[in-house]
Amino acid sequence: MMKKLSLLLVLAAQPALAASGPFFSLRNTDFVVTIAFLVFVAIVLKAKVPGLLGRLLDKRAVEIRRELEEARDLRDEAQSILATYERKAREVQAQADDIVVAAKRDAQAAAEAAKVELRASIARRLKAAEDQIATAESSALKAVKDRAVSVAVAVAGEVLSKQMSKAEQSGLIDASIAEVETRLH
Repeated sequence: MMKKLSLLLVLAAQPALAASGPFFSLRNTDFVVTIAFLVFVAIVLKAKVPGLLGRLLDKRAVEIRRELEEARDLRDEAQSILATYERKAREVQAQADDIVVAAKRDAQAAAEAAKVELRASIARRLKAAEDQIATAESSALKAVKDRAVSVAVAVAGEVLSKQMSKAEQSGLIDASIAEVETRLH
């Protein structure tokens, strides 16, 4: 490898020929630069820098692979968590839909019950009003009858008092008192 590299460097340096004089002289800057470069390459190879760089790059590649695996694991875990949350969100949405349906059903049942109760209440109030009307009507009829009886009794009393004698009136009063006593006892 060293021979190939030095041959390549020599061939690459010859076309430049920036310095004057013979090439293999310490006064020729091209020759000195070529020698310095070859010494540098030899030192680098002797110190095993390419192997060291390879090991460092291999170590870095291993770290990158490990980080990629961790990233994949984290991505898989995140996808799992996302799937869990999406499933829970669907379950919560389904529960919310069920609650809405149940609330609508309950509200409809309550409305129907309120209608039935309202009809019953109206019927009770109508019945109470009819009863009050009937009571008022019977009270009015009784009052009219009582008044008619009072007027008739008064008129009859007046007519009788004009037509009856005092003895007859007294006998009639005594008979009425006796009748009241028998009815009360």
